[in-house]
Amino acid sequence: MGTMTSDVWVFIEQRSGKPADVSFELLCKGRKLAHAMGGSLKAVVLGDQMDGVVTETFRFGADEALVIEHPALKQYRTMPYGRILSDLIRIHSPRIVLFGATIIGRDLAPRVASATRSGLTADCTDLQIADVAYLRKEYKNLLLQIRPAFGGNIVATIITPENPVQMATVREGVMEMHPLDGAVAGRVTKIPYVPDPEDELVTIIEQHREENRVNLKAAPIIVAGGYGLGSKGNFKLVYDLAHALGGEVAGSRAAVDAGFVPPERQVGQTGVTVRPKLYIAVGISGAIQHRAGMQESNKIIAINTDPDAPIFGISHYGIVGDATEVVPRFIEVFRNKLK
Repeated sequence: MGTMTSDVWVFIEQRSGKPADVSFELLCKGRKLAHAMGGSLKAVVLGDQMDGVVTETFRFGADEALVIEHPALKQYRTMPYGRILSDLIRIHSPRIVLFGATIIGRDLAPRVASATRSGLTADCTDLQIADVAYLRKEYKNLLLQIRPAFGGNIVATIITPENPVQMATVREGVMEMHPLDGAVAGRVTKIPYVPDPEDELVTIIEQHREENRVNLKAAPIIVAGGYGLGSKGNFKLVYDLAHALGGEVAGSRAAVDAGFVPPERQVGQTGVTVRPKLYIAVGISGAIQHRAGMQESNKIIAINTDPDAPIFGISHYGIVGDATEVVPRFIEVFRNKLK
């Protein structure tokens, strides 16, 4: 390893040349982390003909883009991507490396962490920089890797004090994505691609990918239903209300497990994290796992028969009542308003 820096690296994930939003979310967060340590923010871009993506990284605050381009890197493959990234980390010793907790990020990060003997925490929901006293030693500028633990019942802060490189994967949608007013005049550093016979142990013959048809993260209005609705028939009320409001349908883990709503519509710890303008929670008790996925919503309306349901602790408006009576009234009022 080279001498330790205070740099923050973000692995820029792309599929068919289209970058993942989570990579830009991480650049926004990475900029704050780099600033706190007095280091610089670098985007690591692997692929083929990535000029457009590189330009985009400067809009989100990257000071430098480390670019490795070659037709062999057009599609993600574990071996070459893992090897190249591990080599770069050994040479440059960034202090922090961030990945999206996507299928690609979850495949790549552990391999790179293992190869470079770095600390890695998966599925972080927050990241901060702090000086930490640990076992009678003072550590400057450690990365606090914050994530729910024990099934989401507690929030743990994890540190990797003995590792020069600290890595984390972060859920999609957890960090806010804001482009800067003006792009950074970033530096592009092109790094030559050197093939390795090991890379060819796995070749991609064909790929089948189904785009997620549900885009909860982009929906301004979400109506979510929970197990409290009691049946699939009652859950239809959630669809009716969402339809009346022009919103998207979501569900809690219990509602998904009960088969009321498909898994791609699950909000929470093991689902997606959303920040809509309006979130209506119907028959959702509000376990910490669910709250973690929606508590940043602008306005939260909760409807529940239990006045002590934890969801009322974070909702802006609470209605104690039976959803089968309350929701049809909601729909009626909206329809009349829209006439």
